Amino acid sequence: MAELPFDPTLDDVRRALNLPGFEHEAAWQRMSPRPRLMRRPGDWAGQARRGEVLILLYPGEGTLSFVLTRRTETVATHKGQIALPGGSQEPGDLHPGDAALREACEELGVCRAQVELLGRLAPLYVVVSDFEVHPFVAYTPCRPAFRADPTEVAEVLEMSLRDLLNDACKAEERWQVGGFELDVPFYRLGAYAVWGATAIILSELEQRLRAALSVEP
Repeated sequence: MAELPFDPTLDDVRRALNLPGFEHEAAWQRMSPRPRLMRRPGDWAGQARRGEVLILLYPGEGTLSFVLTRRTETVATHKGQIALPGGSQEPGDLHPGDAALREACEELGVCRAQVELLGRLAPLYVVVSDFEVHPFVAYTPCRPAFRADPTEVAEVLEMSLRDLLNDACKAEERWQVGGFELDVPFYRLGAYAVWGATAIILSELEQRLRAALSVEP
């Protein structure tokens, strides 16, 4: 990987979120398990449920960081996996980003008054749960004092934007998932693998930052 000229700043993130003509599907494919259904089949009945997730940025140790969670073994879906804070849209969530902000408050104790929404990424279909997930990017000027909800969050994890852009923090393996063999790219986060929908969403942010910083993948 080309050496990064500097750590991404908040202004870099703002520029990355507003790049014209960005090819998000190409960014998705870099960290997508293969094979993976990227769109909901047109002949399926009904509609996918809407969910929202939050990439919450804040000052880390010399670089911007963001929070991930390890889900408990008692949540309804994606038990034990590494995820962004978020969940399904509820009737009181009237505006884009409301569900992501509400869930961040419920899961981690980081509530709306502390957070500035910066923008959004492309919505991603998740076939396992039949959700269309809308990712939002936000910023809070101080590292939050996380208060995890023990029913949903087994562990609070932190990752830096520098690590997101570091190819040494990526790997790919062949896994057995749900009875199928998949080639699974993932980000390394300590002892954990960040894969699936979370890695695909983060890949879009990574590739947007690379484009904004003119750093080749």
